[in-house]
Amino acid sequence: MIQTISNFLKRNRYKIAIFALMAAASAICVLLVTARIAYSDSRRYTSLVWNLFLAWIPFLLAYFSYAFSWKKPLLYFVLPITAFLWLIFFPNAPYILTDLQHLSKEVANTPLWYDVIMMVWFAWTGLLLGIVSLYLMHDIIQRTFGRVVGWVFVFIVSGLSSFGVYLGRFIRFNSWDLLNDPKEIVVTVLGLAIDPSRRLVAFTILFTVFYLFVYLTLYSFAHLVQEKPELQAPQEIS
Repeated sequence: MIQTISNFLKRNRYKIAIFALMAAASAICVLLVTARIAYSDSRRYTSLVWNLFLAWIPFLLAYFSYAFSWKKPLLYFVLPITAFLWLIFFPNAPYILTDLQHLSKEVANTPLWYDVIMMVWFAWTGLLLGIVSLYLMHDIIQRTFGRVVGWVFVFIVSGLSSFGVYLGRFIRFNSWDLLNDPKEIVVTVLGLAIDPSRRLVAFTILFTVFYLFVYLTLYSFAHLVQEKPELQAPQEIS
């Protein structure tokens, strides 16, 4: 029994480490907000905790999908459902980045440097939750349908999530609205698609490029150690 647990932990040590790090980062975020409330007697940034909770949903769905993706009988039954739910909630992860705009509102009862550190903690944690969940879903799609389809999936999801962040930040929709009142969202999205504003186009493009840049950078880092330098044979001295 102990040997089985030890082997499991050894095989999945990096997955467990990432999960633990994300949980620790989230705990620090909550502690920072709690300390701010105690210091300033203001609940100004408590909504960040809810946004962080929503960012965990796609992360957990991706882990769940990844675990079942190795079992072929379950892959085609469970994955479509979890992938659909993941896509709905995925914009909540990068959405936290837009909460940084709250720093522009001057607050006298708390040092600005503290709010900056707290907001960066939240933004960074939400960003990583999204990146890891996208990486897991990317791996599933790539193993199932091939490398090209996998990367097409990444680019499409990045664009759709950027549009979803726009809907959340400026139109004030959230993921639950798609489940509770899909008709209103469809009508709004069609209206935006027919007559898009400059803000919509600029925000979606810039956010998509930014998110892809971060994903590609971290993806390259993750595969950096897998590249082994070619050993050159010593040249003969003539």
